[in-house]
Amino acid sequence: MERHGTRWWFGGLTVMLLVGGCGGGDRGISSQHSVSTAFAPNAIVTRVIDGDTIDATIGGHTERVRLIGIDTPETKKPNTPIQCYGPEASDFTKHVLAEGTAVLIRRDAEARDDYGRLLGYVYRSSDGLFVNLELAERGYARPLSIAPNTTFAADFVRAARDAEAANRGLWAACTG
Repeated sequence: MERHGTRWWFGGLTVMLLVGGCGGGDRGISSQHSVSTAFAPNAIVTRVIDGDTIDATIGGHTERVRLIGIDTPETKKPNTPIQCYGPEASDFTKHVLAEGTAVLIRRDAEARDDYGRLLGYVYRSSDGLFVNLELAERGYARPLSIAPNTTFAADFVRAARDAEAANRGLWAACTG
C-alpha cells in the first residue's frame, strides 16, 4: 500500500479518502478510511431492493442507498418491464449483501440523487469487498457515470469491458 495525498493504493484499485461534511442528512456516514482489507462498518444492510439499490440502517435510521457508478438491469422500476439479467443481478446483490451484512458506505461529491437516495460506494465490512466494482467485474452491471460522482468511473468502465470481453453475465445473456 502506498499513500499519495488523499489516495490510497491497493493493488490496481484506487480508493479515494472522502473528506467533507458528513453530518446532517447523512447521519453517521464516516469519512475515516481503514487501511486493512476489512473495514469498520457504518451501516447494516436491511434489504436489497434490486441489483444496485439497498436499504441500510445508518445511525439508527433506515436509508435507501443507490450504488454509485454502476447500473444493473431493472427489476422494480415502475412502468418498466423486468430487464434481461435483472433478476440475476438482484440475486447476486442479495448473495453478497444479505440482510444483516455490515457494510461501509462511502460518499462521493454529492450525497443524494434526485430521488433522495443516499449515493454510495459500498464495501462489505468483513472482507472489504467493493460491491459496486464486483457487480461490474462479474457482468451484473454496466458503468453509469454521473458527474460529479465519478471517483471510480474509469475502474467501472475497465471492469465492464473486461466482463464484456469475457462474455460474463449480462454480456452473454442479453442482446441489443
